[in-house]
Amino acid sequence: MNKSRALIVTGLIVAAAASRLIPHPPNVAPITALALFSGAHFSNKRLAFAIPLSALLLSDFVLGFYRQMWIVYGAFCLIACIGLLLRRRTKGYLVAGATLASSVLFFALTNLGVWAFGSLYPKTSDGLIACYVAALPFFQNTILGDCLYTALLFGALWIAEAKWPVIKEAS
Repeated sequence: MNKSRALIVTGLIVAAAASRLIPHPPNVAPITALALFSGAHFSNKRLAFAIPLSALLLSDFVLGFYRQMWIVYGAFCLIACIGLLLRRRTKGYLVAGATLASSVLFFALTNLGVWAFGSLYPKTSDGLIACYVAALPFFQNTILGDCLYTALLFGALWIAEAKWPVIKEAS
């Protein structure tokens, strides 16, 4: 990655990560977008995972820690893997599909964790269904936030590449 591109990508990531600390509706957060964007744009796979997980951990220090954090962090690792699949293939429809797949993955895994490791729902199929149904209002915000932040990150880079072709990655 050339130096100019690295600066722009890093700046976008820092801005998105910092936005998790400003007031926002529940589940409208940048971490899914960070994981997809990092996976798609960092050639160093360690950075592709470290960037979103570091942003999450640093903001969790400020916002507070919670039960089943490992499930949330694991979900974001899987989302970074989806981002890796986007490398050199960041067409709008592919990014949109990856964003929706990531939202569904996060919803499915984290709510499975709430059901399996929490005490709110009975460990039955009815309890699992009740857990997912109770989470549906939050899922709406998850999709909204994921789409918004992903569009901002990928869109800002596409605009920057169009304006300054020197920052484009070599094919």
